Amino acid sequence: MRSPNRWSMLALGMAAQGASCVFMYGLPVLIPVLRGEGLTLAQAGMVVGAPSAGMLFTLVLWGWYADRRGERVTMSLGQGLAGVVLAVAAFTSPSVPVLGLMLGLAGALGSSANSASGKVVLGWFPAEKRGVAMAFRQAAQPVGIAVAALALPGVAAAYGLRGALAVLAGICIVTSLLVAALVVDPPRGEPGAVADGGNPYRLAQLWRIHGAAMLLVVPQFTTAAFTFDFLVGRGWDPGAAGRLLAGVQIFGALCRLACGRWSDAVGSRLRPMRQLAIVNGLTGLTAAAAIGWSHRLGPGLLIAALIVAMAGNGFAFTAVAELAGSAWAGRALGVHNMVQNMVGAATPAVFGAIIAGAGYAPGFAVAAVFALIAVFVTPPEGRRVRTQPAPA
Repeated sequence: MRSPNRWSMLALGMAAQGASCVFMYGLPVLIPVLRGEGLTLAQAGMVVGAPSAGMLFTLVLWGWYADRRGERVTMSLGQGLAGVVLAVAAFTSPSVPVLGLMLGLAGALGSSANSASGKVVLGWFPAEKRGVAMAFRQAAQPVGIAVAALALPGVAAAYGLRGALAVLAGICIVTSLLVAALVVDPPRGEPGAVADGGNPYRLAQLWRIHGAAMLLVVPQFTTAAFTFDFLVGRGWDPGAAGRLLAGVQIFGALCRLACGRWSDAVGSRLRPMRQLAIVNGLTGLTAAAAIGWSHRLGPGLLIAALIVAMAGNGFAFTAVAELAGSAWAGRALGVHNMVQNMVGAATPAVFGAIIAGAGYAPGFAVAAVFALIAVFVTPPEGRRVRTQPAPA
């Protein structure tokens, strides 16, 4: 039987990842709608952070399930169930607290793609092409956010919050059906680069990658969550701000691909990760200073900080998958997603409170400092990943 085209498998994994990202990370564009219903900025931040909070309880479980049962069933099952929960939320008009709980449940179910789609990349691509492939997979996040920025403000304006939730439910259910019908699980067999098939959590290097990634989530989620509200608060039309941010997310996705190519070219995931973290922190501090001084370049610099903060997301994911190998990749990626989303779930609420009390400039400045700390937490490069032929 002829092996399936690996790029087709990657595209389907991207679709699953992107569908979950539309509702997990695209909800900040609905913050003005939630505030219009009487929520404070901190409360709205808690609602949009609910899917990330829900992910915390299931990412490792989904990773274990993918290691045992395969990628196809894991992604399709989780996406389908998430779509059902979102549909129930859309057609029952729950209260805001109940809505938060339902979004958390949808996040817990939809997180299946976060663990399983990375295993598709590890299984179908050799090491010398894996950086670009994982960058495509990670590009699904900004593409999903771009879809949300383009679609949700208009849908919410015409049909309210219920309409936006119904659109999100439809995206998840359709994607679930496509994955179930077309995905082929990759072959197993590559051990970890350093762990040699054993428990990769014996390695301090893996723990440090998790820690650095947690720190880098703070500027990424802060700029992603509050740039839209910042622009609207400065007099921007919500539709125009949404279109701008959609374009920014698409450009950010292209930057992730460039970063993946960079890591393949230099044969390292961690050195580029450390270098980009420096740029991340300095760009964020510059944007915060411009906003604090009410400089006309403030919005543009904030957009630049958002792009840099999202660009290198694939470095850590690729490094984790390669260290863990096929036998542990699902669980290791699940843990990596879990620790990132622990921070991601708290960031909108915490920084919403900081911004509400001290202003945007201090909030963005504090977030940028986390990127600079990540420079020192990122570990030195370990042994190079062994390569092996991959199916055509």
